Amino acid sequence: MSGMQLVLASNNQGKLGELQDLFAPLGVQLIAQGTVGVPESPEPYRTFVENALAKARNAAQHTGLPALADDAGLCVNAFGGLPGVDTAFYATQFGYPKGDDYNVTALLEQMQGIGDRRAALVSTLVAVRSVDDPEPLIAVGRAAGEITRERRGDKGFGFDPVLWIPEFGKTFAQLDPAVKNAHSHRGRAAQLMLAMMRERWFA
Repeated sequence: MSGMQLVLASNNQGKLGELQDLFAPLGVQLIAQGTVGVPESPEPYRTFVENALAKARNAAQHTGLPALADDAGLCVNAFGGLPGVDTAFYATQFGYPKGDDYNVTALLEQMQGIGDRRAALVSTLVAVRSVDDPEPLIAVGRAAGEITRERRGDKGFGFDPVLWIPEFGKTFAQLDPAVKNAHSHRGRAAQLMLAMMRERWFA
């Protein structure tokens, strides 16, 4: 398994860094798609799994290499699971520019006066051996918690400062990055994905 190259269908440096750390023990090298000339994939779907599959196929098609894609977002109970696939553009629905900090501001404003603070960060990882792989590997990780009423902590990115994780009594942005990676939505999805790759691709 060592020495395998996987194209990561993302140019997000935060995701690349987290996933590279998680996959490094297996000798898998993740290559950001932008560095090998893969164009961004359309993401027209309303579910994480469909968007991740589209991104993985796009990267495999352009490189001929196995590909890994992540589609992730925040699912808020009080909003029927939204913003979901629109998480990255959440702030723009309320007149703010696109960006993590604006997303957090918009979310805190929209949740004012809402008692049900339950929410989960969800990461869906999809891996394909080739563009025509009939059996994509699909791993879903969830980190469930509650939306705080103000930012706490200065680590992490995205909604980390406002997602309070009951098992730690802290937000993700207050946790040591290694602890966060082990328990985050992306960390949990990656651990499941690694187990599936070992069993199905490398057994």
